[in-house]
Order: sequence, then C-alpha cells, then structure tokens
Amino acid sequence: MYTRYPDMFLINKCLPSYPQTEPTDNIMARIPQVLAPLLLLLLPAGLRELMIDRRPLPEGAAGGEVLLHPLVLVPGLTCSELDARLTDAYRPSAPRCGAMKGKGWFGLWANCSDLPAHHYVRCFMEQMALVYDPVANDYRNLPGVETRVRNFGSSQGFQKNPEHTTWSWCFEVLRNELARAGYRDGDTLFGAPYDLRYAPPVPGQPSEVFSGYFRRLASLVEDASRKNRGRKVILFGHSFGGMVALEFVRSTPMAWRDRYIKHLFLVAPVPAEGFVKPLQYFVSGSNLMYVPTVSSLELAFRPMWRTFESSLVNFPSPAVFGRRPLVVTARRNYSAYDLEDLLVAVGYGAGVEPFRRRAVPKMSYFQAPMVPTTCMNGVGNDTPEQLVYWDGDFDATPEIVYGDGDDSINLVSMLAFDEKMRRQPEQNKVYKSIKIRGAQHGTIVTDDTALKRVMHEILEANRS
Repeated sequence: MYTRYPDMFLINKCLPSYPQTEPTDNIMARIPQVLAPLLLLLLPAGLRELMIDRRPLPEGAAGGEVLLHPLVLVPGLTCSELDARLTDAYRPSAPRCGAMKGKGWFGLWANCSDLPAHHYVRCFMEQMALVYDPVANDYRNLPGVETRVRNFGSSQGFQKNPEHTTWSWCFEVLRNELARAGYRDGDTLFGAPYDLRYAPPVPGQPSEVFSGYFRRLASLVEDASRKNRGRKVILFGHSFGGMVALEFVRSTPMAWRDRYIKHLFLVAPVPAEGFVKPLQYFVSGSNLMYVPTVSSLELAFRPMWRTFESSLVNFPSPAVFGRRPLVVTARRNYSAYDLEDLLVAVGYGAGVEPFRRRAVPKMSYFQAPMVPTTCMNGVGNDTPEQLVYWDGDFDATPEIVYGDGDDSINLVSMLAFDEKMRRQPEQNKVYKSIKIRGAQHGTIVTDDTALKRVMHEILEANRS
C-alpha cells in the first residue's frame, strides 16, 4: 500500500521550529526530513506522483491516504446479471412466456432464488437459450429475444442471493477488503460483468457479443485511467472471468497494453487446456450453473445449458489429457480425443459442429499477454479426473475418481498453462504463479488465508 504526502503547503507551514540549543547530531538527523518534501517540489509532476505512490502505507494507516491504481473486476461465470426484452419477432412456446412481450426490459438472470418458480422455468429456459449459426460461425439469441448485461462498470453490480452465502464469492468479500485498502466503487474500483452464455473468441473467430464487450471494457479501462490521473489499470479476473480478462488483453494492440495495463490477475482461471468438471455439467447436469436452489431441476435445465457456448469451451484438451479415459461406461470409454463421439452419445449431436469450430481452436491457441501477470490457484483438493457411468445412464450422478486441483480445475491444466506462459522469455520475466494449498475454486476469493494472499498480491502490484 502507499501513502500520499500531505499537500506541500501544509508540510511547509507545519515544519517544526527547532531550538538553537538542540544538539548538532539531532539537527543533522532531521535535515533529510525537512529537505525531502522541498526537493520533491523540484521534480517533474509525473515523477513526483510516482515517488509519492511508491511510499508504503504504515500499518494501520487510513485507507483514504492510499494512491491506488484503478482496478477492474471481471467476475466468475454466473455472477453477471442479464436483462431481456421480447420483441414482436418472439414466438413463445406457451402463452405465459409472452407475458412480457412489448413491455420493455425485465430481469432474466437476475436472482437465482427466483429460478425454482416452476411456472416460469419453461419460459426462462426458452429465453436464455442460444442458437448456433453455422453460416456466421457464431451464437445468437432466439429470434425476438434481446438481452443486455446489467450494471456494467460497477463493482457492486454482480449477482446476489441473500438466501445463499455461497454467492459471497461473487466478489462481495473481496470488495470489502479492497474498500478497507482504500478502493472506492466508481472511483478506483470498477466491474465488468459479461453475458455468461458466450465465450471470448480467439483470433479468427467471430463473436458479435464479445466484440462489443471488449470495446466497452477497453473504454472502461481508459476512463478509469483518466479518472486516476493516467495511472495504469489492474485487471482482476476470477474463474471464467480470468479467461475473459486474458483474452481481452490478448485482443488489444501492444501499445495499448503498455499504456493502460498495470497488472493482470488470473485467480483460479478456467484454462484453454480445459478440465474434467465441464464434462460433468454437460453430460449429467450435476451442480449445473452453481445455483443451490435448482438441484431438483438440474435435468430440466440441462438442455438450455447445452446451447451455451460456455458449456463447451472448457472441455479437456487432448494435448494435456491425452488418451486417458475421462468418461467411463460399461460399453465404451471416452478420452479427450473422443469428445465429439461423447456429444452424440449423450444425445446432443447438434453440439458437434460448434464444438469443432469454436471450442477446439481455443485448445491449441496460445499467445502470452505480455503484461505483468499473476496466476493464483488452489491445490491439494479432491478434483474430478474421471466420471464413471457404469450402466450408461447419463442422467444419473456419476461415480467420480478424484485427483489434485482446486476442486474444479485439474492440477495438470494449471501446470500446462504455467508452462506455456514461461515458454515466452519476455513474459516469463513478469509472470508469477502462486499455488495455495487447500484453497478451493470458489472460496479462493473468500477464505481468510487465501484472501489475505490475494490482497497482498494486489497491493504488491500497486507498489511495483
């Protein structure tokens, strides 16, 4: 943390008047204290600000004294909220689903405690579903359904459900800690929610939704920097938000990154190398959408989930997981090389083409972000490595074989990402990988021990 010198005229006005009888040694010891603020005035404004920023904040000093680099939070997958609007082109499957037609914007994915209201489940699924357009090689809403992300720019605009404390990992706890360090919403702290149904593209892939999102995020970063006297911005992405933040940085010109990006934090980021748990979500709907109240509706929501691009994008990569069976049945095993066959086996052959054209290219693409980057992961937790459906019933909860990871992301995926980042010599100079034993995927931003390390790294990035 840093402290700011008080206004110079106040320092000069309040300089102590030393008695003539003070010992010479004491006077000599005080000279640097007297001259430092005066010499500081002779420096150019930019350098003077830099030196001010780098002074450490004394333990217990007020957070308001800190000159911080602005910070943008990019949340996990289900933390963003969505509004919908139904136009004349919308053809509801049931009359009640058209009740909001022509009545403006309404909350679609806004409060997960509303989802078990069974009279609206069918309508919710229909209006949330995506359609893959093979001609454009892109995803879009159902005709007549328009959507938008709520509260873009605010760090307080993430999903909240007071009935379930598990939602505190949508940055609520982290925001409180950042506030204690001096961060203020709309001043030095911002949020960049996104549409959870889509996935950020790699070069050569169209994405109307994320192209627009990246433009808005770039403007947010630039505005945050201007608001804070040109200071560079810290980007902080958790879980799926880590992937979003990484792809955003890689999509920008190098000169823009040099000008605006101070540090990139990837905390439990979902890797392009993939991991096993997305297969569990996709195949049997287990723990679908991380919503505690919908456990009885997992199978009902599964068809909707499978239409999302985000449901396919983190399947395990053959380059990392090889031919080891990931899904086991009595009749056939499926490795990372057999995922197209698995899509057909579970009854979603419609997913083969978008998987091949959208998800597979992401597995093999890599470009270092070329900005100072810290990647933080939990390790030492039981993490799914193999799903067993002995009787071939993909509607059932599988038996699970566990390995190491953060309870969601496999350790082998983390290490593969680290290796790629360190393979680029210039990136390796500004890359730090931190593994926190016992920290879990969701609670790495809420658990006391892990949160302290996260905050330490954020403040260290401000000092560097």
